[in-house]
Amino acid sequence: MVMAAACNIVHEYVLIISCLGFIVTLHHLLSLFAWIFRTCFRSEKNLVRTYGSWALVTGATDGIGKAFACELAQRGLNLILVSRTFQKLEAVAREIKAKHPNARVKVVEMDFACGDLSEGLRRLEEAIEGLDVGVLVNNVGITYPSAMFFDEVEESVWRKIVRVNVEGTTRVTKCVLRGMLERRKGAIVNIGSGASVVVPSHPLYTVYAATKAYVDQFSRSLYVEYGQYGIHVQCQVPLYVATNMVSRVACIERDSLFVPTPEAYARAGVEEIGYKPKCTPHWAHSLQWFFAHLIPDPLLDAWRFSIAVRRRNQNQ
Repeated sequence: MVMAAACNIVHEYVLIISCLGFIVTLHHLLSLFAWIFRTCFRSEKNLVRTYGSWALVTGATDGIGKAFACELAQRGLNLILVSRTFQKLEAVAREIKAKHPNARVKVVEMDFACGDLSEGLRRLEEAIEGLDVGVLVNNVGITYPSAMFFDEVEESVWRKIVRVNVEGTTRVTKCVLRGMLERRKGAIVNIGSGASVVVPSHPLYTVYAATKAYVDQFSRSLYVEYGQYGIHVQCQVPLYVATNMVSRVACIERDSLFVPTPEAYARAGVEEIGYKPKCTPHWAHSLQWFFAHLIPDPLLDAWRFSIAVRRRNQNQ
């Protein structure tokens, strides 16, 4: 009798564990099929027809921002390019016009790191007046000059990071959002970072990671607030992309299988506009994200910390 009862209990536990295992396996399989569909078969939106004929891109003179601008122009959008250096803005505008003669391109000089953004925002408001800005790409962002413990970071450095990554993104979004609300349509893409979402910590770049966590939460909350008005807000979460910033910070000199070029990332990023509220557009990054979630947080923390310390010692 006791043996039979024990066998029944063991059988019930095995059944429960089997059911849980089936649910977890099914979840991963469904996620895999959804990823394959998004990567290989899903058609992209017609951004002009869905949102409007103009796109605004911040940090548009280099890296991901420039690549996004070129990719959006290729899809028929007119552009408002925003960055701090007028000469670079003019050069990028000429380059885009040479490839896409029908595209209209406006430039706005705006130094996001300066203490007062009022003048730059005034120029931005004048530039977008009367335009159906349907797509906003908040790409502008900066990080530490090199890996540093938090107590080593000068106040001027971390304040500038907060000003650019948090205040700049917030104020430009509010500036552009008004027109989208009037037209009841729009797409806002905020470029986050795997440093704040994919991995549990980003040691020795603490303030940068914290500001990107703000971008993630800011995006998700706006997605819920304004979805009812036809405005889709999305946080894109790239890992390493072969940009000048990544080259300086991570000592990655060129692109590779898991470090795409800005152009490759931007193609994937534009195709994701208007879908999930948070995504990792490039297929190689999404694979890295999947495997990172299988590793316990303490191991990831230790691994990231060891890499950061090694890079810090190399730069000293």
